[in-house]
Amino acid sequence: MIFISVLITLVMIGGVAYLLTNKYNPQAVLLFSGLLMMVFALLLGLNLPTMKQNTGLPFFDLFAMTKEVLADKGAKVGLMIMTIGGFVAYMRHIGASDALVYVCIKPLKLMRKTPYFAASCVIPIGQFLFMCTPSATGLGLLLMASIYPVLVRLGISKVSAVSVITACTVFDMGPASANTAQASHQVEMEAVQYFLHHQLPLTIPMTIILMIVYFFINRFYDTKQGLRDEVELVDGEDFTVSAPLYYAFLPVMPLVLLMIFSPTFKLFDPPITLDTTTAMLICTITGMSLELIRKKNLKDIMGSMKIFWEGMGKVFASVVTLIVCAQMFSKGLISLGFIDNLVNASQSLGLGFEGVSILMTVMIFLASMLMGSGNASFFSFGPLVPHIAAQLGGNKVGMILSMQLASSMGRATSPIAGVIIATSELAGISSFDLAKRNLIPLVVGLISMFILKTVF
Repeated sequence: MIFISVLITLVMIGGVAYLLTNKYNPQAVLLFSGLLMMVFALLLGLNLPTMKQNTGLPFFDLFAMTKEVLADKGAKVGLMIMTIGGFVAYMRHIGASDALVYVCIKPLKLMRKTPYFAASCVIPIGQFLFMCTPSATGLGLLLMASIYPVLVRLGISKVSAVSVITACTVFDMGPASANTAQASHQVEMEAVQYFLHHQLPLTIPMTIILMIVYFFINRFYDTKQGLRDEVELVDGEDFTVSAPLYYAFLPVMPLVLLMIFSPTFKLFDPPITLDTTTAMLICTITGMSLELIRKKNLKDIMGSMKIFWEGMGKVFASVVTLIVCAQMFSKGLISLGFIDNLVNASQSLGLGFEGVSILMTVMIFLASMLMGSGNASFFSFGPLVPHIAAQLGGNKVGMILSMQLASSMGRATSPIAGVIIATSELAGISSFDLAKRNLIPLVVGLISMFILKTVF
């Protein structure tokens, strides 16, 4: 029985990876594979994951479980992610995202004599922007319009310039990140606490390591491949913004509010707490108010609220549904005994919790590379972490953190990832060349993460 369930599990995981790599709809692939695995579990006489209320018929339970997951995820982490999507869409609409980028890139123009150092400095600047604009492809395109011309004018190759731009998206972090929302939800922790106490202490030294590695890797390959002699200066006007520069504070405002009114700091007595969804709504209304003061057209400003709702809808259709379907996929794995078999195999090999954590992290890194999506890989296997930690007695926060960061790092090494394709096409380079340029630094980053986790 165990052999059959393991065989079915491996075949299903392989089939899912193949379909996702070949650009099949990820929601459909994860949902139907999860349901199919639960059907196999029923045929093998295994139990389905527990539900709040059974229908009395196992076949109906499959769909009732889907309804429960949709209701749970849609009302909690899903609503949070949708408001983030609406806020990001509105900030882009009023030009606040452009204003923030414009303010952040000004110091780079002062580093004309040190082009590769300037390129490495893009990484922490871009990572900060990524926390405020949590869309890898969206931020990549924004940086291609703003920072990319600056970098190539400083004298580095196109592939080096695009590599550091995509490196800005390798850590999905901050309270506004969908992956952070999902990870903190799985370990039952407040998003700000997870960000401040776990993400930042690990990603700050990792960012410094990536800056150093990208500095030497880009300079080495530009020289070796003769790209420094073939640098083509990008013509055109400097990046400009239509919005006032003080709008640059708006995308940062949710992060500031969440930190000020977080129970982590305990700045107020009695305590005042603010959740991510509420903060996004406050900042969106603040943006609308500033637009009303600036443009003095009430009808247009009220009509612009549609941008916020449409942004929420797009995120529901893409991210929230992916979370729901990935949860069903993980339930399918659990029903076939994936966790029990993984735990038994690791114990027989003497791996222990840390060994399983490294195994799962590497698996997610490779899955993101194959799928071209950090969300798809992390949302698929992230829900398994609490169950694995419960059986092996390890630190579930540390495990899910390494898996979460590995998913976004793997995405930047995938030639089929949206951010890699979009930025490479704009620069006129091969997405495979860009993915190869990112591979060494991010493998170093992955190894560094395992080492740093023993310290933090």
